[in-house]
Amino acid sequence: ETVINVDEAIESIGFGKFQRRVLWAAGLCFTADATEVMLLSFLSLTLQSEWGLTARQTANMTACVFAGSLAGTLILGYLGDHLGRRPVFLLSSAIISLFGVFTAFATGYASLLSIRFMVGFGVGGLTVPFDIFAEFLPTSHRGKHLLVIEYFWTAGSLMTPLFAYLALDTSWRIFVILCAMPCILSGFLGVCLVPESPRWLISVGQDDQAMAVIRNAARVNGVDPDVVFHSDVKLKDEHVEESGFCDLLSRKWRKITILLWFTWVGYAIGYYGTILTVTRVFDADDVEGAETQGGTPDFDYQAIFISASAEILGLFVVIQTVDSFGRIPTQAMSYVGGGIFLFSLSMFAETADRHVLTGLAFCARAFEMAGSCVTWVSTAEILTTEIRTTGHSAANAMGRTGAFMTPYLVGTNNPIKFVGCVMLAIHLITAVSAYHLPESKGRDLGHTSLEDNEANGEEGKDGSEMTFRYDNDAEARRPASPGPIV
Repeated sequence: ETVINVDEAIESIGFGKFQRRVLWAAGLCFTADATEVMLLSFLSLTLQSEWGLTARQTANMTACVFAGSLAGTLILGYLGDHLGRRPVFLLSSAIISLFGVFTAFATGYASLLSIRFMVGFGVGGLTVPFDIFAEFLPTSHRGKHLLVIEYFWTAGSLMTPLFAYLALDTSWRIFVILCAMPCILSGFLGVCLVPESPRWLISVGQDDQAMAVIRNAARVNGVDPDVVFHSDVKLKDEHVEESGFCDLLSRKWRKITILLWFTWVGYAIGYYGTILTVTRVFDADDVEGAETQGGTPDFDYQAIFISASAEILGLFVVIQTVDSFGRIPTQAMSYVGGGIFLFSLSMFAETADRHVLTGLAFCARAFEMAGSCVTWVSTAEILTTEIRTTGHSAANAMGRTGAFMTPYLVGTNNPIKFVGCVMLAIHLITAVSAYHLPESKGRDLGHTSLEDNEANGEEGKDGSEMTFRYDNDAEARRPASPGPIV
């Protein structure tokens, strides 16, 4: 009898058609997340003029989505570790789809807030499909493809201004229905194509079900499961005790958790703050005119679309460099760069030529995208299976807390130069926090621990020196290519 662990099994089936199916289902969740968040910058200003809302009410409209996301990450992320990844994935998709469409039927300010809160609640569960995809990836493909999924986010960022251009002049209700379409499609693909994660099944003692999922994945990838996983091959029992939020602050995880939380708060304020600042810079005069005339703001769609397309460049560059530069240096450099360009955009917003402002916005969005993408990858790689969705969701909840505060910071009541100074400081703090996280480049998923460092009296050292612990040497036991396990 041959006993293998899940990492070896996933490595044996390789990357192929099965993972691409999961990529599309999980990726469309990212598209949905982007559209539901990005639409706020258009919807809030449109309703501010159409419904005569105050600046505080407009900020509340955006903040309530992030408040819902905060609740969703805490509840749905916890359920992802205890009920399974797949049911929470489908539940999140259903909530976003249903309440995304319901937004179009809101009859007033109060009903809109409650509906958008529920959309945010569903968005809070979207760390789970990301983690499902990560848990199906071989180590050799993980860094690149966990970044490739971010192209779906970028697609959502580009689709939203396109939908706004096509529909806002006709009706904002049509606009919000269009933005709900990606999540409806994601839920359909999830039902048809995404099984439960074998890593989660193993962690709760369902070894036979885990092997069945892996054998089916091998078959879809064109690998003969009867050869690679013959009758004598068994999965290593990796059953673990259930973990909860309190475990994140245990001695084993406390330092990593705090660093992750600081990084996620800063990344969220930086990313969403950049989106709102760019929209504010390129629509301020038109929105003020629309308020006096009771019409729809005339957004500078070209400038907004160009700056959003910067995410394609930022993501392309980081995909090419993350496995050579590493997760930690990439995050630190990206957050510093994003802060500098956003600061410059804010300083010159009232004096510089439109083309200069578009260039600064483009660079700011590119750096923000690069940093945030690698933060998602690094978080999923650092955390172990039994605590991955809980820890990832807790970090995401901290990020949503930062995002909740963002509209009040970037709101029109604060001078744009003040916004730039505060955002620069936040970016620098984020870069320092990310720099002290452990490097996960080239490591098996979730094989990290502080215990080895603490045993050697190294707990107080730079977090970048935290070591990764393996049951066996990973390189020695990783098959070079799919083949029979004997």
